[in-house]
Amino acid sequence: MSNLQDLKDAGESSVVDKQTGQVYELDLTAYSNDSEKQHEISEGPEAGGHALKKGLKSSHIQLIAIGGCIGTGLFVGTSATLNKCGPAGLFISYCIMSTVIYPVMNALAEMVCFLPGLPNNDETGGSISTLVTRYVDPSLGFAVGWNYVYCYIILVAAECTAASGVVTYWTTAVPKAVWITIFIGVIVLLNFTAVEFYGTSEAIFCSLKVLCILGIILVSIVLFFGGGPNHDRLGFRYWDHPGAWAYHLAKGNSGRFSDIVTGIIRAGFAFILGPELVVLTSTEAQDSRRNIEKAARRFIWRLIFFYCVSSLCAGVIVSRTDPVLVNALNQGKAGAGSSPFVIGIQNAGIKVLPHIINVCILSSAWSSGNSFMYATSRSLLSLAQDGYAPKVFKRVNRFGVPYAGVACGTIVSCLAYLNVSSSTADVFNWFSNISTISGFLGWMCAGVAYLRFRKAVFYNDLYSRLPFKTPFQPYLTYFYVIFIGLICLVNGYESLVHWSYKDFIAAYITLPAFAALWVGHKAYTRTWSQWFIPVHQIDVTTGLREIEEETKELDAKRIPPRNLWEKILNWLF
Repeated sequence: MSNLQDLKDAGESSVVDKQTGQVYELDLTAYSNDSEKQHEISEGPEAGGHALKKGLKSSHIQLIAIGGCIGTGLFVGTSATLNKCGPAGLFISYCIMSTVIYPVMNALAEMVCFLPGLPNNDETGGSISTLVTRYVDPSLGFAVGWNYVYCYIILVAAECTAASGVVTYWTTAVPKAVWITIFIGVIVLLNFTAVEFYGTSEAIFCSLKVLCILGIILVSIVLFFGGGPNHDRLGFRYWDHPGAWAYHLAKGNSGRFSDIVTGIIRAGFAFILGPELVVLTSTEAQDSRRNIEKAARRFIWRLIFFYCVSSLCAGVIVSRTDPVLVNALNQGKAGAGSSPFVIGIQNAGIKVLPHIINVCILSSAWSSGNSFMYATSRSLLSLAQDGYAPKVFKRVNRFGVPYAGVACGTIVSCLAYLNVSSSTADVFNWFSNISTISGFLGWMCAGVAYLRFRKAVFYNDLYSRLPFKTPFQPYLTYFYVIFIGLICLVNGYESLVHWSYKDFIAAYITLPAFAALWVGHKAYTRTWSQWFIPVHQIDVTTGLREIEEETKELDAKRIPPRNLWEKILNWLF
């Protein structure tokens, strides 16, 4: 029960700020109306009489966490960054983005572990829009929610397009539209099943990704020392010639700096929406607090390892000026044909491995699309529960699937068919490019929500009850919010150096669109007087007692590892 409800029951009409001594009048009538509205959301017939189910196990969550973030952006997208920024620019940019995603994951995990999702409670959960609405401002939560829905749906279409391009590595006899239809169909089928089946399928996909990356790293090390069929020891040859830097915009230090900045902007597409997938599962996770904490702790280090080491390997085994790489980029080929890992392996004289990696890239695209469709349906459900989307998206079937959200995501993801025609492919690429900035804006708003959440926790003297605490806070959150803000401002700088109005619009249109959603909701609700919820009004107690009681019960039933094998499994999952 919230502090406001306690005051209402006690007949209080004001509250005193503990730090300043200022007295605030409380509008308890408005609070009562809001409580009735929330009760209707949870219990009303429009909810379909069903709720989400806790069907995701620890192994599901951890594999979804790492696998959902590893898509074609790593396997294929590194080729364009390598060509344009050089191996040093590629590696340094991925290392920098890894330092940014660390505090993003920590901030989200702290909030969600404190109040993880309860299927029958709309006040809790890992949806970023719900967190922003609860801790910052409802209008900002509205803008963030629809920003994420757009981003998720576009990425479903992008991954289906990438998957259809992968198949062309083997054959072009089947039209691309047929493959897109097959991939979308399988994704829809998996998302209409019970969440435990979705979790199992995604865990299988993600296991293939992880094994593929480990295999690529191992092969790259072998080629580095000359262990390939041609016994050509690569070392850091391509860092010497044609060089570690591309100097794509300027020479000297300015050129190296521009290579890093461009690399960071391009690397963002590979990193965005990874942390969100971890916390979005909290409502349907078994033993939410423990499993989200484990996934958050291990996800970030595994991700940093995979991304940093893989980006280093890409720059070691293939030259940024390799003719096959350059031709693939110029012709817009997808799949193994443009993957720097496969090109390097082919150059070493290995024949079969490219086909195996191509299968992994195909499953990777399929898996990421699957995760993004899941995120789309849950985000629409969260928006509808908060009153920011049509009520139909609150409908959940008896299997715990928000089927209206899946149906909506399916319809909009048909934008992937734009890629069938070369004349409309540029339109889809434009949609995809602006999704990176949408993800960055979501990270910034999540950071602001964490800072407000932290203030409210200290104000209510609840810090000792935080189950998951991360180091160097809130300073790391301030760092990443400012850093991402600068990236959003400079992400279109290339279009200014070599003027292109199309690139300029693609780089910056997301900012005014997001502002329009935020300000438009403010105008509609006429809440101009309050842009941030005052700290004393931030609710950090609703659902806390229930979560703590559930955690105590689960801890009492938990059996600790009894032998080495069980300890290993406990560490892995």
